Amino acid sequence: MADRSTIPRASTRRRHPSSPTAGVTTAVAARPTSRPAARPSGRPAVPTAAADRPYPGKPRAARRAPRAVTAARAATAATVARARAGTAASATRSEPRAPRDGRLSKLGTAPAIALLTVVLCAFGLVMVGSASPVISLSLYGSPWAIFIRQVLWMGVGTGALLILSRVDYRKWRSVRGPLVVVTMGLLVLVLVPPFGVTAGGSSRWIGVGMFQLQPSELMKLALAVFAADLLTRRADRSSEPKMVIVPVLAVLGISGVLILKQPDMGTALVLSCIAFGILFMGGVPMGPIMKILGTFTGLAIIVGLADPYRRDRILSFLNPGANRSGSGYQVWQSLIGLGSGHVFGLGLGGGRQKWGLLPNAHTDFIFSVVGEELGLVGAVVLLGLFFALAWFGLRAATRAPDRFGSLLAVGITTWITSQAVINIGAVIGVLPVTGIPLPFISFGGSSLIITMAAMGILLNIASHERAVPIAPSRRRRPSAA
Repeated sequence: MADRSTIPRASTRRRHPSSPTAGVTTAVAARPTSRPAARPSGRPAVPTAAADRPYPGKPRAARRAPRAVTAARAATAATVARARAGTAASATRSEPRAPRDGRLSKLGTAPAIALLTVVLCAFGLVMVGSASPVISLSLYGSPWAIFIRQVLWMGVGTGALLILSRVDYRKWRSVRGPLVVVTMGLLVLVLVPPFGVTAGGSSRWIGVGMFQLQPSELMKLALAVFAADLLTRRADRSSEPKMVIVPVLAVLGISGVLILKQPDMGTALVLSCIAFGILFMGGVPMGPIMKILGTFTGLAIIVGLADPYRRDRILSFLNPGANRSGSGYQVWQSLIGLGSGHVFGLGLGGGRQKWGLLPNAHTDFIFSVVGEELGLVGAVVLLGLFFALAWFGLRAATRAPDRFGSLLAVGITTWITSQAVINIGAVIGVLPVTGIPLPFISFGGSSLIITMAAMGILLNIASHERAVPIAPSRRRRPSAA
């Protein structure tokens, strides 16, 4: 038998029958091993020699190698894709998200604030006209006298709003000092008997007849302008309490003492909210703010409990029913009116508490008339309007082109929001009665005019808002058929 190594071979590779070159004749050396005979069943015998296999010379593990490599590559690609997706997600979380391309994002801040102001003023006119006929008839002999005055004051306020909305808000920085000094002088003048006008046990106004000014309302605007300008000029020293907190608290303390002398605790609380709101948003450390806030709270409690009149009004909200005919009478009648309205109210003009039962139904307690005549629905709508105004006011602050505009917008928004919360809280019996009006809704000249002037400044800030990139909405595209 010839040695296998001496047998010449032209090629040791065979073509697969399915190969395109299957018809090409290839010389293959004869092999000593013979093929087994076919089985009786007719099936071909299983090849045993290496030359009889489809891929001779390659073991089974080698034939599986391409599949293993492909699976490993796929797993590696999936791992890399997941890593890239995680990196992109972390980068997206670290950066501020742009607002979605929704209806609320498309609505401009200035038009929204203007629309809300118009709606609130119209709402207030309707409610003053509904709540004032009885008291107007008894005081002036006409059921429309108070309503007509409110219309006139709203006209003046509208003029102030339109004028100040066109004046660059940055110009208020140049008058911050004179504005504070003049307002302080007016607060002192209120306490002088020949000049101050006393009504309801408080001396808060200056003027003659229907032309009267309440300096405490002007002090809200003066404090907001002063604090916003100070924190802008000393932005790099906001971490130093003596350079930022002390000047603001000095103005707040002097004006607060003069206002408490009137007495008017509600306005003093609103001034405190304005000051602390601007300090907080200005980046002042929270430690000193909390200490000073606790000190002011303690002083307010002491001052409130020291005077018997204030003490009775403050403690009456704890249990109005305990003294229904005394200090808790006003709150008790307010709660009766709110409960009588149920869900949809008694109808506009159908309230009963304004017929001499609820004092100050057209001023400080007009929210009770809203709940009685328009029900829970009307009260919730009014609360929603104030919430929307606070939302867009803060959005104007975040989009302001500079620090002064941002802080001034925060001050004005805090002013209106805190005053509304304090007034409504007193009407529903969860806060002490402080005697401040509900913005845009209550009857009053100075409060309405100065509040609308502040809204004009806020509109001017909103009109200079920076452009914010809008993220595209994630809507599924229709799949191609």
